[in-house]
Amino acid sequence: MHGLRQAGIDVTVHERDRTRTGGLNGYRVGISPNGARALRACLPPELFDTFIATTAAPYRYLTMYTERFRELVSLPYADFPSSGDRPEDRDHNVSRMTLRQVLLTGMDDVVVFDKTFTHYTENADGTVTAHFADGDAVTADLLVGADGANSRVRRQYLPHAGHTETGLVAVGGKVALTPENADLLPPEAMDGMCMIFDRRGQFGVVHSMRMPWHDGAPRDGIGATDAALISAWPGLRYDNTTDYLSWGVSTSHTLAPPHVLDREGAHLHDIALALTADWDPRWRELIATSDPSAALALSIRTSDPVPPWRPSAVTMVGDAIHTMTPGRGAGANTALRDARELRDRLVRVRDGELTLTEAVGSYEELMRRYATLAVQESLEFMNDDAASRRPVVGPLTVFTRRSAMRLLNRVPPAKRRMARAMQKVRDSELV
Repeated sequence: MHGLRQAGIDVTVHERDRTRTGGLNGYRVGISPNGARALRACLPPELFDTFIATTAAPYRYLTMYTERFRELVSLPYADFPSSGDRPEDRDHNVSRMTLRQVLLTGMDDVVVFDKTFTHYTENADGTVTAHFADGDAVTADLLVGADGANSRVRRQYLPHAGHTETGLVAVGGKVALTPENADLLPPEAMDGMCMIFDRRGQFGVVHSMRMPWHDGAPRDGIGATDAALISAWPGLRYDNTTDYLSWGVSTSHTLAPPHVLDREGAHLHDIALALTADWDPRWRELIATSDPSAALALSIRTSDPVPPWRPSAVTMVGDAIHTMTPGRGAGANTALRDARELRDRLVRVRDGELTLTEAVGSYEELMRRYATLAVQESLEFMNDDAASRRPVVGPLTVFTRRSAMRLLNRVPPAKRRMARAMQKVRDSELV
């Protein structure tokens, strides 16, 4: 919406959350160079600078462990290649709530809250009318569905576009990071991101998020320019994010209890503790001391390939059209690229270079190519542990994988190659 507004294109956003602070609070989003470049292209310069100033401290390590926190591989982020020194050439860690507040800044007059979309109608003059649960209706030249994996826009527009369940379910949560619990995890894990691979093919992850403010004010040592940006940023009034650890564990539906997706709060913590009963006590303390209100469970699914469709006055971005697993951390970044690519083509409509249908068709053709690749790569990563979940071959697969990772950990050139391969996916335009 920022990109369209800067281009002088009228835009209105109808948001189903009731308030600016609605929705999930505090979970981490990884913004890759791909996503950062899209933000640079779409945000006003001062707001992009605010985005950079409000990201969490950069990670120093990516560490992989067994379920007993025995090190398998430790990758210093200094080994990850960078494509430049500009802010948009680097990875950034941001709270989901913080990113939401950045994107809402300056948009008060175009965002309408508490609007639940129900359906749309296409009109004889080529316009489209969006209808909402409260009886309101809004007519525009283009409807962009950005309503998530359960998109009602997609369900009406492309009813054949389905999802495939991966057979995995994830439970996640967060705990405030305090001086008292600063030793919950090994030092390298507390200074970055860690992944945990257990003997049953379960996968755990922990992100350490250290924010550039404390008690609602810029903290010491972050730099005068960043402190000034944060102090003047109106979004700080709505942001409840403080330093925290976010955690998640993904497991097979066969290991998870029935109706796990219907559970909430402390019940999810109990499920996570039961699934990881033989994990390190520090992991279990992390879960036991987490905030029950922040717990969530989700089924990990992925979009099915969809043949090309005829472009019209309706299109989609993000999870609404290409739901993907969290395996590569590509979901949010692909959505940000969607926004940039669509904005670029709508500017050409404004300038008389393309018709609206041509612009939408050009965007959708490109989006299908890069999003399909991102969906595939994300799914492949999540499927890497499939063999270790099989009753017979699982233990041998786990032993072989752990041995290979420990060997790699002793060979610095091999570790650097691994870091380059991981970064290549996040630091490219893909197609």
